Amino acid sequence: MSNTHQLNGTDLFTLNVFLAAARHCNFRAAAVELDVTPSAISHSVKTLEQRLGIRLFNRTTRSVSLTDAGERLAARLRPALSSIAEAIGEVDEQRAAPSGTVRINASEGAIRMILRPVLARFLRSYPQVHLDIVTDGKLSDITAGGFDAGIRLVEAVPQDIVMIRLTDTVRFAAVAAPAYFAAHGRPGVPQDLLRHDCIRFRFDSGAIYRWEFEHRGAVETINVTGPLTLTDQPLMVDAAIDGIGIAFVPEHLALDALRDGRLERVLDDWCPGMPGLALYYPGHRHVSAGLRALIATIRQP
Repeated sequence: MSNTHQLNGTDLFTLNVFLAAARHCNFRAAAVELDVTPSAISHSVKTLEQRLGIRLFNRTTRSVSLTDAGERLAARLRPALSSIAEAIGEVDEQRAAPSGTVRINASEGAIRMILRPVLARFLRSYPQVHLDIVTDGKLSDITAGGFDAGIRLVEAVPQDIVMIRLTDTVRFAAVAAPAYFAAHGRPGVPQDLLRHDCIRFRFDSGAIYRWEFEHRGAVETINVTGPLTLTDQPLMVDAAIDGIGIAFVPEHLALDALRDGRLERVLDDWCPGMPGLALYYPGHRHVSAGLRALIATIRQP
């Protein structure tokens, strides 16, 4: 394209499709993000490649990856299209009510604790806003992923980014069913867990979480064992209720079962309070009215 070419609506759509495909390296995932068909993604990319006279993606039956030319084009387009989106967003701020899509990347626990309690109220209050919430156990780059904001533990928020604390601390609890404790006894100190059936948690990276305890300055990290490993913390609570073993989970996930007696707590004095949750977003990016409204709703008592 020459420097004098005037972009039209089709051009902008094609470039947005290219960037979505570049982010995901997967045409189907790009189609889900843009709410179009995978064939529309493939056709748009092929049209752009024909127009430029150069291949932008390497394609096989199993994978899609950027070529060197595709990498260079994506690097130049990201800030340019981001500026266009911000300019349109700033004009859109003049509208009477927030509108448009707000994309949030958050861990499953953060979604349940922070977003789930306010979703219905927020969407009733702002019917022109569409929330696109992606559950992600990895520490994804929200800028590269095209997200407006992320929600994570304070200690996991990247440096040089705007952070808004949402909670003070998140406390963990070691819990199991009364029937389990009746059959196996109750651990008195963290080391006792090595003789118990424990329900382990696996991060998306593949690493197994080592249970962390603290009491009067003494720190214990236990590499527990047990019959079950999960990547979903609410399922860990369900497994504990079913008597499979002891689970170590954020306290709020187990509160209902603790209150009605389906679960009992152990090692309470050893269970630490972890740094709280925070919402974060790039400082250089325009903050949409929709995101500001979501933040205000979350922070309302």
